[in-house]
Amino acid sequence: MAGVGLMGACDEIVFHQLLQWHHFYVHTTAYWQVFSDGLFHLFTTTMLFAAVMLLWAQRRELATVVGGASFWSGLLLGAGAFQLFDGVVDHKVLGLHQVRMGADPLWPYDLGWLLGGALLLAAGLVVRRPTVADATDRTPRT
Repeated sequence: MAGVGLMGACDEIVFHQLLQWHHFYVHTTAYWQVFSDGLFHLFTTTMLFAAVMLLWAQRRELATVVGGASFWSGLLLGAGAFQLFDGVVDHKVLGLHQVRMGADPLWPYDLGWLLGGALLLAAGLVVRRPTVADATDRTPRT
């Protein structure tokens, strides 16, 4: 959840606002394009808020939760999943927008977007993989 919210916020801040490469939904007037960006912002903020609330619920173990491999793995996996979902579903299947509107050719931007998501997913899987020390540790977990 945190990874989805964080990557969505990065997309929104960098590509929607700073670079102004696209809006969430581009097949309408400028007013509704900005409105759709606002709805996207609401979604990412909600995801980040929910993730913070889940962390708050585990605040007694916060040092082990945030410092642990499962937290970082989840963050990277969520970010990569968001990126790939956005690149495949939003950009190609639904055609809501492209990575960079008006670019010709589009494929370098699409490829970069999808590779970025794949790298985040791969990093999350590497972080998640148990180490040799984890495999030999037979200490019961409480």
